[in-house]
Formats: sequence, structure tokens, C-alpha cells
Amino acid sequence: MLRGVEGEIVLGDNLAVMAGYGDGAFRMIYLDPPFNTGRDRTARRLRTVAAGDGDRTGFGGRRYRSEALEGPSYRDRFDDYLGFLEPRLREARRLLDPEGTLYLHLDPREAHYVKLLCDELFGRECFLNEIVWAYDYGAKPRRRWPAKHDTILVYVRDPDGYWFDAEAVEREPYMAPGLVTPEKRARGKLPTDVWWHTIVPTSGRERTGYPTQKPEGLVRRMVLASSRPGDRVADFFAGSGTLGAVAAATGRRYVLVDDNPDAVAVMERRLGATRARAL
Repeated sequence: MLRGVEGEIVLGDNLAVMAGYGDGAFRMIYLDPPFNTGRDRTARRLRTVAAGDGDRTGFGGRRYRSEALEGPSYRDRFDDYLGFLEPRLREARRLLDPEGTLYLHLDPREAHYVKLLCDELFGRECFLNEIVWAYDYGAKPRRRWPAKHDTILVYVRDPDGYWFDAEAVEREPYMAPGLVTPEKRARGKLPTDVWWHTIVPTSGRERTGYPTQKPEGLVRRMVLASSRPGDRVADFFAGSGTLGAVAAATGRRYVLVDDNPDAVAVMERRLGATRARAL
């Protein structure tokens, strides 16, 4: 366990860790569980090294060779996906404070099944939104429409008393700026429940090498809308630690949990610098 002023990084089974926190411990919880794709997920990248017998020629006639590198990986298949999620979602509900919000990030192929489970655990009246995160990256099959979105289900602890600050969220450009006044165009519009946002670029500064890393801009929108500075937020499938990076940058306290030592190592590297800047 790594502890800091702003938060904690915990290596362990999330269900056991969740049980150790008291009721209402968190203002916002973001869960990004494995998508149940049926595959093992591994981060892969290329490294170019100097080599006299390399297959590429660079500046000054120098020869180079590309090497494939494998990063952290995890198993993404479950015989009973809902059975795996149910106790963790039950604990997530318990851990939300009266103004709290859960953001549950899912593969669209599983989202409708999981929503029925969440309706049962939280109550249908506590369903706030289905957010569609749309992006344009990856394979483009020719025999169906390319799947280029994830689903984020949003549930609140109390439908009459949850915290939501739309004005704190960064605005975005109008899709038809010519149809609005110059004042509105300059200010931008509030996001809807369809979020157009790129994935983490392969060569971007955020890139950690962890598979399925989510972009900070996506998570920042949730954190700013559903928590205040000083509030406590948590991610119990923390992966690369994006929630922690956003929380530290915006003055929230965080708890990050993952049972993969590779993930914890990534978070320690990433958040060590983030915490130092936040102090």
C-alpha cells in the first residue's frame, strides 16, 4: 500500500478492500471493470534501436530495427460476468455518500445486462444517465458498422439529493456554430450525454503503456461534475490510475485499488510525480 497526503494506492482484491471502508466514504466512484471480451489484454508498442543489420535506414544512412515490446496484461473473460460484478456494485452503492455518484464504464455488449442489475441494486429512480463515449480509432470492419463507443452508466445514491455541478465542467465547441450567437459561440456549450473524445494517443504525454488506459479528459468531466475540491473519490479497477491523476490535479483525495502488480507499478510511477506537483 502506498499512502500520500492526497490518496492511497492499494494492491489487493477490490471486494476485500471495499469492505474495509465505512458507509458513505466516497463522493464519487468510477468503475472501469474488465469488459469481458473473452481475450487476454496486453499493451504492445514498438521500439526502434540502432542495428547494423536493421531493416530500416534513417538519417545519415544509419540502420535501425523495430522491436515489438509487450507491456502489462490482464485476463478479460468471465464465466459469470454479472455474478462477478454484483457484490462489487452492491459495495459501491454502500460506499457512496448521500450526494454520491457512480460512473460505471462498460462494453456496449454488456451494458444492457448490467443496467438491469444496477436498477435492481440502486433502484430505477437512481439511474441518472447513459453516457456514450464516442471515438474513432482501431479496426474498421466491412461487414458491420465499426464499433467506436463505450457505455458509461451513471447512478446516484439519492435521486433527490445528489451533487452535480454542470458549471464546473469544461465546455465544448458547438457542432453548428453558425446557428448560435457570437457570445454563445465564444463560451461553448455544456456537454450532452454523448461525449466525443479521442483515446489516449500512442505517443501522448499521458501514455503509460497500460492496456485500456482511459484519457484524463474523459474522467475529468466526471470528477468536476460530481465532486467538489477536497472530496474523496475512488476507482476500484484502477488500472493505470487515471482517476488518481485527475483527482490530484483538481484537489480531490483518491483511493485507487487494483489486484495487478503491473498496474500498481504503473500508478506508483505516474502518481509519484503528480503528488509532488500537488503538494
